[in-house]
Order: sequence, then structure tokens, then C-alpha cells
Amino acid sequence: MAAIFLFLGLAHWYSVDAGLQSLAKQNEDVPLRRFNVTCSSDFQSDLKKFKGTGCAPTQCGRVVMDGLISKSEARHLLELAKNGISLGGSNGGASILDLHSGALSKGDSFINIYKYLEKGELGSVFHEGDFKLYSTVAKKIKRAIAKEFGIRLDKLHLTHPTFFSRMTNKPAKTIHDEYWHVHVDKETYETFDYTSLLYLADYQKDFEGGRFIFTDKGSNMTVEPKLGRLSFFTSGSENPHYVERITKGTRYAITVSFTCDKTKAIEHPKLHKS
Repeated sequence: MAAIFLFLGLAHWYSVDAGLQSLAKQNEDVPLRRFNVTCSSDFQSDLKKFKGTGCAPTQCGRVVMDGLISKSEARHLLELAKNGISLGGSNGGASILDLHSGALSKGDSFINIYKYLEKGELGSVFHEGDFKLYSTVAKKIKRAIAKEFGIRLDKLHLTHPTFFSRMTNKPAKTIHDEYWHVHVDKETYETFDYTSLLYLADYQKDFEGGRFIFTDKGSNMTVEPKLGRLSFFTSGSENPHYVERITKGTRYAITVSFTCDKTKAIEHPKLHKS
């Protein structure tokens, strides 16, 4: 659980704001937008290990999609995140809820929310419909990644960690609150091949700061969060990134991660009944 936070083609439509290129602004609708990058050497081992499966990235990039996940689905997931995280919450500015493992930020560490639910100590927090929607959305994201990167659907697997996040402007209390550091997902989690984020709040409406920023030589590229907006990318060092510090409000999102390694696959979560 403690490792979770060690991560949180050019065309004419790019705009530049103070040296930042915008991949997707909050006030625009983006049915599908892709920016291609040259794959790093991070996938060489996967290409050998999973040769013939057509899963390990040979074409790398960043993709943004609006509309794949409906506003109503996103709002439902937002309420799920709020309800779950409200039972704990970090002392600092970043909290997570992992429905697969039960990990929930609380104070300066983590608890397993399911242990408390099984004891009946937290009441009825989750419902069957929450988990059905969660699985439906994760499957939609998987299909979108498989289609965009030309992967066989049965070769791509949901993996750990996949989690909800809540970010605020509260001062960091532990390293887990420091979400603003540049990092590469595959360097933190070797099994990662594709990372996705589904945003559950609106930039400049629900919060300020908090843009997702890819760091490139010469200039950086931003994704401005928007309720229901999906962003996904190959997880290697071709896509180093960070989240801008929140200055006001609360930012909610869910990170959904995928691997080509079947042995690292995780099941969709199920309702734990007390």
C-alpha cells in the first residue's frame, strides 16, 4: 500500500501557454486526440517476454477521449470515491482508495477498509451497483486502450495499483502526499505497460492547479482535467509526468493500470458484505 503514491503526432490544434502545450483544455470537447512519441527502451524486456502476443508497446503515445465515459457514470464514481475516502483521509493533501486491495489513506498511513466493513463498524458504504459500474468503466477503458494501440483485448490485463485519488492544497505530511514530483510509471512498477486516468472533477471549477503535465524536452504538455475525461498513455520513460500542485479546491480522479503480464493481473473488485 505504501508504494501507491510513488507514482498519482503533432497537429495544428496545439496551443502554447507560458511554455506549455495543451493536449486537452477543460473547456473543449475532445472525442479523440492522440500525440505520438518514440517508445523508450523500457519495453525491451516485455517485447521479448511477450513476443507474439502483440501487447507490449511498439507504438507509444498519449491519448485523450471525452464521451467514452458518460457524465452520469463519472458522477456515480465521484460519489463512490467521496463516500469511501470520507471514512479515512490523509493528514496531508493526497488520499487514495483502492477497491481491489481495500487500501485507504488514514492519517499518516493506510488501513484496509474491508476489515472495518466486515466488522460492521462503518455501516453500509458501498452497494452492488457501485462495483458493477466500476467494472463496466474499467472494461470500457481497456477496450479503448486495446483499440488505440492495436492490442488483442485478451492480452491486456488490469493490474495493481488501480485506485481513486483525492488531492487538495493541504501541506504534505508524508512522502505519499507529494504527488507533484516528476516520475515514470514503469520505473516504479515494472509490470506497467499502459496507464489511464479518468477525471472526476473539473479544472478551474472544482479546483485550481492540478493539471496533468507530461515533461518533454523544450516544452511540457498539459491535460486539463474534466469530469468524465479519459487520458491514457504508454507507461515508459517516453511519458514522464507529474500533477501540478493543487492551489484551491479538491481534485478527484481514478488511475486504472494495465499490464501485458498475465501473472500480474488482478480481478475486478466485489462487494464485501458485513
